[in-house]
Amino acid sequence: MHEWALAEAVIATAIEESQKEGVKEITEIKLKIGELQQMEIEVFEFALDELAKEHDELLTNVKIEMETEPAIFRCRVCGHEWDFEEAGLSEEEGEAVHFAPEVAHAFVRCPSCKSPDFEVIQGRGVLIQSIKGTG
Repeated sequence: MHEWALAEAVIATAIEESQKEGVKEITEIKLKIGELQQMEIEVFEFALDELAKEHDELLTNVKIEMETEPAIFRCRVCGHEWDFEEAGLSEEEGEAVHFAPEVAHAFVRCPSCKSPDFEVIQGRGVLIQSIKGTG
């Protein structure tokens, strides 16, 4: 149900922000989805569609575009940068990151120096990049 909760947050935020601007109908929502979310995109899309139907007057013709942002890590010890695939997580570890992306620090180590001290440069969370509508 992780995807449903995120979809609810996206729809609620889009409605709230568009109402502040006096938008009568939202026509487009652009999202950036971080790879660390490990989201089931089909479930997320279905949830967005179903939730949009509940706000028919505002979201009748909404088009939702999604872009995946690759996860990139940087070691704070040696400065090495790497991607999610290079992190080499097992299926079980990947599932843990899916439900709580913050736990990546428990499973990921720098491939260069093996340090657990790294930062996530990009690829975390769900971001509304833009909302378009008619007023």
